[in-house]
Amino acid sequence: MSEEADLTARLDRIAAALERLAPPPPALPDFEAAGAFVWQASNLSFQPVPHVNRVPRTLLKGIDGSARQLLDNTRRFAEGLPANNALLWGARGMGKSSLVKAIHAEVEASLADRASAAGLKLVEIHREDIATLPACLGALRASPHRFIVFCDDLSFDRDDTSYKSLKAVLDGGIEGRPPNVLFYATSNRRHLMPRDMVDNERSTAINPSEAVEEKVSLSDRFGLWLGFHNCSQDDYLAMVSGYAEHFGLPITREELVREALEWSVTRGGRSGRVAWQFTQDLAGRLGKTLPL
Repeated sequence: MSEEADLTARLDRIAAALERLAPPPPALPDFEAAGAFVWQASNLSFQPVPHVNRVPRTLLKGIDGSARQLLDNTRRFAEGLPANNALLWGARGMGKSSLVKAIHAEVEASLADRASAAGLKLVEIHREDIATLPACLGALRASPHRFIVFCDDLSFDRDDTSYKSLKAVLDGGIEGRPPNVLFYATSNRRHLMPRDMVDNERSTAINPSEAVEEKVSLSDRFGLWLGFHNCSQDDYLAMVSGYAEHFGLPITREELVREALEWSVTRGGRSGRVAWQFTQDLAGRLGKTLPL
């Protein structure tokens, strides 16, 4: 064998070895099989979710303004019109993730009657898998469907630098976000980072303003900011009453109010999550199931 042929054979073996070491491309599922999927970072695949854990939007009380804005944004996106990435931030337990799931169901149902419309799919990516978001978006880019990629409870700690890659993916990389994908995230933090982390950068950096800009610019990638705040007693009771009426729980208004307020005292606060937990407890005591 000539020296040139031997070199070619060696290069072929090296190329074959590198191909074996390279991760396989993301496995594309049948997106017609379900309306929602979970991104599996371990094997770069999409796991269908046959039944999404969600409640109807009409049962989410005290967040009407945010619900209207998110619904309008999602409808425009589903119709192929310009729309924004959305950050739902604020008080815990006030229905941020529930609203995303409810809005998806409502818009998806409205598209079902339109044969010409592409489907709207919900893809959940876990916070710890954000580093694989580029691979996820790359797999969705070629699909005829439209996707809402959803990350619940998104936030970054002091030593976490993965937010930099997220910034590029959302708005700033060469390829940019695929036109058939929107990114929705929920967080208790408006800037997705602890307040003391931003303050520390301001106090210790050589150029404080530049350091702070680096930290908070991630949230600027979200064109739609929706704030969620602690609910009043009236909102809390409206949530409880709405659940009781929707599920047909046999209890008088007076008893419902009294027990719901007692429950909120034991929990030390009022929120949509507290209202739902009270409803589950009440239904169990009354021997009723809560079909969703």
